[in-house]
Amino acid sequence: MKLFVPKEREAGEPRVAASPDSIKKLKALGFDVVVESGAGNLSRIPDDAFTAAGASIGSASDAADADLILKVRRPGADELAGYRKGAVVVAVMDPYGNEGALSAMADAGVTAFAMELMPRITRAQVMDVLSSQANLAGYQAVIDAAAVYDRAFPMMMTAAGTVPAARVFVMGAGVAGLQAIATARRLGAVVTATDVRPAAKEQVESLGAKFIAVEDDEFKAAETAGGYAKQMSADYQKKQAELTASHIAKQDIVITTALIPGRPAPRLVSRAMIDTMKPGSVLVDLAVERGGNVEGAVADTVADIGPARVIGYLNVPGRIAATASLLYARNLSAFVETMVDKETKALRIDLGDELQKATALTHAGAVVHPQFKPAEAAVSGEVA
Repeated sequence: MKLFVPKEREAGEPRVAASPDSIKKLKALGFDVVVESGAGNLSRIPDDAFTAAGASIGSASDAADADLILKVRRPGADELAGYRKGAVVVAVMDPYGNEGALSAMADAGVTAFAMELMPRITRAQVMDVLSSQANLAGYQAVIDAAAVYDRAFPMMMTAAGTVPAARVFVMGAGVAGLQAIATARRLGAVVTATDVRPAAKEQVESLGAKFIAVEDDEFKAAETAGGYAKQMSADYQKKQAELTASHIAKQDIVITTALIPGRPAPRLVSRAMIDTMKPGSVLVDLAVERGGNVEGAVADTVADIGPARVIGYLNVPGRIAATASLLYARNLSAFVETMVDKETKALRIDLGDELQKATALTHAGAVVHPQFKPAEAAVSGEVA
């Protein structure tokens, strides 16, 4: 089995889909691994680190006879032209709203798996790319905020006087939000957080932050048996918005993390809210790629909006690519392991397997994922 790891072609993507550790694991599974020259340079992994782990260094043309191709981003049309029919491609595919790209992969005859569609079950925890990368995004959001915020984070008692601690408000207590809370706390900030799920309160408080929400009877019943948030009434949403607005006015830094796959990001912070903040305040919008949680956020820019600066960096995990690549490579190698027959050392595609079924986008020349299949063409009939 030949496995190829190409250099990423998309601008602004410094990560790589393999690490020396993952190469060793893939070799043990029976793969001959070829890494494109320079693929790991932006992740601080030189070619000789890959060769020391057992890989060969090649060029983009090595994709032509590869059985399995591991990538960070979905392959473009120029890359697909160099893949053989029947090759398996595993990457973060960003399928929502990209029907043309999915059709192109189907037409190329590749079997494409989307890592971000991995089911969140115990068996797949080590393959959860959304969690591994969101964890780093939450950390980096605080680091980016600290770099733009021109004051100290922790309280400092000095002979010249006391420096107050920065006040940080994290909106959304998922994986990214919880890591942002933990990181801001480590830097000495006074941290508060909010989330629409009642269960998040305990997680927030366990990290030493204060939970901010209108905790009435409706809020306490706002979670389904499956752990998802229920739709809140208009009255509750109004009360929560008023509480959030008054709280934001007192904050130095606000970090928003609400990103819903396949949907525009919910608007959490309005321009009116920003205008109530202190001069020099900072907002970090981790959902800017889907339209943003913060009104006025500009993709890949630090925008000056009223008294505040709004950070809208894209690909935040890629800002710490050396770490992000190591975790992503581990996610990939764990998934690939489930696709290899241990006895024959052969690649085994089984769309009946729950992991492959959940993540397969294209196979045998067609888009196979039920969520992304093209609508069936209407059958025309004779008109009487």
